[in-house]
Amino acid sequence: MARYTGPASKKARAFGEPIYGPDKAFDKKKYAPGQHGPSRRRKQKSDYALQLMEKQKAKYTYGILERQFRNTFTKAARKGGVTGTVLLQFLESRLDNVVYRMGVSNTRRGARQLVSHRHIVVNGVVTNIPSFQVRPGDVIEIRGRSRGLDIVTSNVKSKHDNRKFAWIEFNPERMEGKYLAYPERDQIPENINEQLIVELYSK
Repeated sequence: MARYTGPASKKARAFGEPIYGPDKAFDKKKYAPGQHGPSRRRKQKSDYALQLMEKQKAKYTYGILERQFRNTFTKAARKGGVTGTVLLQFLESRLDNVVYRMGVSNTRRGARQLVSHRHIVVNGVVTNIPSFQVRPGDVIEIRGRSRGLDIVTSNVKSKHDNRKFAWIEFNPERMEGKYLAYPERDQIPENINEQLIVELYSK
């Protein structure tokens, strides 16, 4: 299965919430897409359907394919702690997500492109793997020649004031951030019921 590249608002409406971030189109139509979206009577979903939908929501939110997601879950299950929380911490620690949280891009999709196109440096090394796991203490910065990109400068100027997270430190003047710690569950703003995902993979 290829990574989803279709209309973000349509997919957000399917899940009933703006999984890709603020979305004006979603705000206007907060119902499922399709001809009968506003009036369609919804059947009560089974436990399996709810678990599957929650996993799909997490995958689309972080832009991850099934194999990557399953591998991440397996790593989380092997590590000590609450599996669901550790899973979200691993997802939050992906380099593309950290770049997004820093405010360098206003979408994870855009952040993934910045990483893939070699605009991001981690601990002094150009890193172009979006799934790279950032660890506490790692320094993430915009590559020198990439700091003048319009998309980077405009996002940093407009976003850094209102996108601050306790586990990430970002200096907009230096275009440099630091991953301070793995976030606690109550610090992660995504509306994901990770316990349903754990139940799905535990069958």
